[in-house]
Amino acid sequence: MSRWAAVLAGGSGTRFWPLSTRTAPKQMLSLTGGEPLLRQAVQRLHPLIPPERIVVVTAEALRQATCRLLSHIPADNILGEPRAASTGPALTWATFLVAQRDPDAVLLSLHADWFVGDDVGFRTAASKALDVAEHRDVLVTVGIVPDRPDVGYGYIEPGETLDRDARHIVRFTEKPPLEEAKRLVDAGALWNSGLFAWTAARFLTETRAVAPEISAGLAALESDDVRGFFEAVTPIAVDISHFERTDRSAVVQGDFPWDDVGTWSALARIRSRDDFGNVLVGDVEHRGASNCVVWAEDGPIVLDGVHDLVVVRANGMVLVTTKDRAAHLKDLLAALPARLTAIDDTKGTPS
Repeated sequence: MSRWAAVLAGGSGTRFWPLSTRTAPKQMLSLTGGEPLLRQAVQRLHPLIPPERIVVVTAEALRQATCRLLSHIPADNILGEPRAASTGPALTWATFLVAQRDPDAVLLSLHADWFVGDDVGFRTAASKALDVAEHRDVLVTVGIVPDRPDVGYGYIEPGETLDRDARHIVRFTEKPPLEEAKRLVDAGALWNSGLFAWTAARFLTETRAVAPEISAGLAALESDDVRGFFEAVTPIAVDISHFERTDRSAVVQGDFPWDDVGTWSALARIRSRDDFGNVLVGDVEHRGASNCVVWAEDGPIVLDGVHDLVVVRANGMVLVTTKDRAAHLKDLLAALPARLTAIDDTKGTPS
């Protein structure tokens, strides 16, 4: 079987506002240092999967920018969703198209906006997942060994051994309270990373069997009507539409540094900090500040005697919040006047 990859690269630009925007969402930013996250994600697949067998699913409005960022990926492999409908429909579309080109394909599914601290460890786990998907004919998820109880992640409880590299799945628990997260970690549960593998044939069979929210649109795909497919489906995450319903799933353990970089405060886990625990990017000066995340994109920032803050200056806007409240940035943006959130990032000022 040929190995393929489907990279999820949509984004609304809310999680790292005001640096991220509708036209430059999280995956197109260099949040972890170096290349943009999307380019890192694709480069990380080498030499496991060649560029001509990498499919990228993004928003229709981001397709041209994605093509420019990934110029070595065939343009026909970069798919623009006409409507955001979560990961279940997106991956069904990608898997359907891959199956048309290569009916015997086995796919790796990954998100474009992760931090991965060990590319070799990532590819090792991914390769095991692909092998299990092919040889055991199951849907596979890679579970990350937690280094802390975290209420922002989903958890997988592994069950009986399936083979040397995989175990059956007992249950999924999505974003539990802290005490439950501690119990799960102590019991050997794994973080649900969102790194998946399956054969195209098995995934589409399970779509028809357990995912009515998506299977309702398959006839449109078979008629080459992508817009009709997205109009027919109900938005749903693939974790729910497939993994929580199928009886043909397994988990492979991934023991490599991983973070989904979900909030500004997450940068404190993945970027270098100064002697006072601060993450400082750009022209930043401080006196007596500690445990802050500060990003100066378009001008200097000065901090004096403050602690545990997130301060961002980008696109003509300034955000000041606490590290704890940074997790609720999406709610904040929904409550703000449109004049503050409609950033024209080509000019660096609110539009």
